[in-house]
Amino acid sequence: MRGPFEIMKTFSQLKKGLAGVACGLALFTGGVFTANTINPTAHVSAATISNLKENEIDLKVKSAVAIDAKTGQILYAKNADQKRETASMSKLMTIYLVLDAIDNKKLSWDQKISPSKGAVKVSQNTNYSNVPLKEDHEYTVRDLYRATVIYSANGAAMALGDQIGGTQQKFIDMMSSEAKKMGIKDAEFYTANGLDNGDVGQDKYKGAPDSAANKMSATGMAILSQKLLADHPEVLKTTSIKEAKFDNGDTKTDMPNWNWMLKGLTKSYSALPVDGLKTGTSDAAGANFAGTVHKDGHRVITIVMGARHKNDEDTSRFEETQKLMSYVYNNYTYTNVKSGLNFKKGSKLPVYHGKELTVPTKTRGTSHLWLENDIDSNSIAGQVTGNKKLYKKDGLEAPIKKGQKVGTYELTVKGQKTPFIDGSDGIKTTAVASKADKKANIFVTGWRAIKGLF
Repeated sequence: MRGPFEIMKTFSQLKKGLAGVACGLALFTGGVFTANTINPTAHVSAATISNLKENEIDLKVKSAVAIDAKTGQILYAKNADQKRETASMSKLMTIYLVLDAIDNKKLSWDQKISPSKGAVKVSQNTNYSNVPLKEDHEYTVRDLYRATVIYSANGAAMALGDQIGGTQQKFIDMMSSEAKKMGIKDAEFYTANGLDNGDVGQDKYKGAPDSAANKMSATGMAILSQKLLADHPEVLKTTSIKEAKFDNGDTKTDMPNWNWMLKGLTKSYSALPVDGLKTGTSDAAGANFAGTVHKDGHRVITIVMGARHKNDEDTSRFEETQKLMSYVYNNYTYTNVKSGLNFKKGSKLPVYHGKELTVPTKTRGTSHLWLENDIDSNSIAGQVTGNKKLYKKDGLEAPIKKGQKVGTYELTVKGQKTPFIDGSDGIKTTAVASKADKKANIFVTGWRAIKGLF
């Protein structure tokens, strides 16, 4: 009787011979030989959707979008990818960079700033929203920030930009760079405050015409708003202030908030506790509004662009925002997606040299989806994609432990489109192995190789 070593040697020789046969078959057929391969389904994503439910409400705006503030699920879209003038909504990027600088210790709230000649000149223009600044006066970062957020003060925004970037030009470049980092592909920035390039005088962006205006799509503005709220939720403490005063030394300037949907103001609605974010107005842009509301424990972001603007008393943007917010809360149900879900289809991953050729998976971690009112949680479907870093050839390399992170689930809903602001078609959550799969011994793997030949 031959010993184990001789058996292994014989098998090794057989394996080499079979490999030669396999290569010959592959060359003969013009194909590539693989044995027991199960290809995982790739992650499917789509371009950000431009229109969704746009015919279900009559929004009198050029473009709009509504998203869940946490997940980015798109709940409504009308021409959402159409790039338009943002006007003072641009200041949300300036605000983001100020708060980033505070966090990174590059600015402090009590730090004093002497505004540049350019910022002072713009601040003195009464045709724009402003608090008047003086060259020979110092202002705290806090005071300039509050003036920018609450009253949309144009000169104050420029003064903050100068302090962070060194010059307006460098700060604008920072704004553009940050937009790209956020995944905003259609942003155009020329000024820190949203005025046209020529309106900021000596600080205009070199190489661009005076008529150049900051632009972004509603989708881009939604991404910026979501990022601002995620990274700097403290901004809401200031965006929700109804009025304040700006101390200019010998005078004080009243600063009423331009967001008239705040509680107690002209267009507030008791059912919609709006607490931000930013208006924007110009002849070219019309009336814009990036709004956010926190209701029943859930936050929604809405963007409306190009609403009617007959005069400074026109409330159209807020009325259209109210319709959009009400539509979301009245037509969707916020649904928790529990951990530990698995699905009949799309929940197994291939295993390389495991005792089993596939391993079942399940979700880990809770999340949520907004479901249309006539759709329930039983309609949620999942598709798992394996983590390729754990793969060897065409499958997860065995052994695999129970509960091990092995990939990602993308959850979608049967009968409902679930686009997300990042371009994906479903919400992503962690996939873990539902059970262990030990490594197969050499006899099993060898036999599989032989079977793969026939």
